[in-house]
Amino acid sequence: MTHVYPEQLASHLRHEKLNTCYLVMGNEPLFLQESVDLIRKEARQHNFTEYFSFTLDIHTNWESIFSFFQERSLFNNRQIISLLIPDNGINASIDKQLQKLAMLLNTDLLLIIISNKTSKVESKNQWYKTISQSAVIISCQTPKSDQLSSWISARAKNMKIELDQAANELICQLYEGNLLALSQTLAYLATLYTDGKLTLPRVAEAVNNAAHFYPFQWVEAILLGKSKRAWQTLQQLSQEGIDPVILIRAIQREILLLILLKNQIDYSSLNNLFYQYKVWQNRRVIITQALKLLSLQKLYQAAALLSQIEVIIKQDYDLLIWSKIELLTLLLCGKALPESMINAVSIF
Repeated sequence: MTHVYPEQLASHLRHEKLNTCYLVMGNEPLFLQESVDLIRKEARQHNFTEYFSFTLDIHTNWESIFSFFQERSLFNNRQIISLLIPDNGINASIDKQLQKLAMLLNTDLLLIIISNKTSKVESKNQWYKTISQSAVIISCQTPKSDQLSSWISARAKNMKIELDQAANELICQLYEGNLLALSQTLAYLATLYTDGKLTLPRVAEAVNNAAHFYPFQWVEAILLGKSKRAWQTLQQLSQEGIDPVILIRAIQREILLLILLKNQIDYSSLNNLFYQYKVWQNRRVIITQALKLLSLQKLYQAAALLSQIEVIIKQDYDLLIWSKIELLTLLLCGKALPESMINAVSIF
């Protein structure tokens, strides 16, 4: 089992023997596509000239897939088989079929399995345990907000672009959550400014606002007390037309969890409570920070405000909904708000 990050893959393919199986896994579409393209490009240099792709579901033609592994090509060409695991995962029957494929891997076939889940999630499945032993695993996770600037700098350097810090920060602000648009913009800017120097005025003049955010980014910013970031993310989500119910359900879970933890923290260790309420390791730092920032009183105020929003949603007062969600954002980011503002039921 070998783990490789997308930015390391090109070098890995140049310097290591081509493997019989690659697991391309993660939530970032750009990294998934670029990784598969790199593997296919390198494979062509080794006479893998035929490419076949299948989506794994109840309609998958397994007889056709197994035939590639059991029969040599008539023209003696080597073959690439790509298997896409859908968003809803796979069932036990498909899991067993993948385990059988693992026993048929050979040097005339290159197997690529693509999943938008992390290797940690898939590692619970038997097929992964079987295949990963001899596979190269490419982790294709979207960079976190504090990693994005460094990723952009490395990407620009690889493209022989000199990107100043101010321009980098603007690109971060505009394209966080949309790496495909970000990469396309860098390519466009490279052709627009052939001297390879990208300054803030040049970038500001050339780019369009294609930032795309997700509800979990709004929730994360709130829990970390980053009011400016939470506010900007909320405004972008509103402009993109996201259903406010999705936001309410996402933050509701966190508020209820924090109230439970606050009420029990004097009677049990935080680690025990995390285990009891299934707070996984990657979320514990964020939840711990939120527990420090938010008093029980603020959490109860937030819960009351959520109840108001639920009522407003049923009455379909769109403008009022977003005003209340903005108040909720400020409240949970530690801003002091008068009770009259929190309890207001109308903006007219």
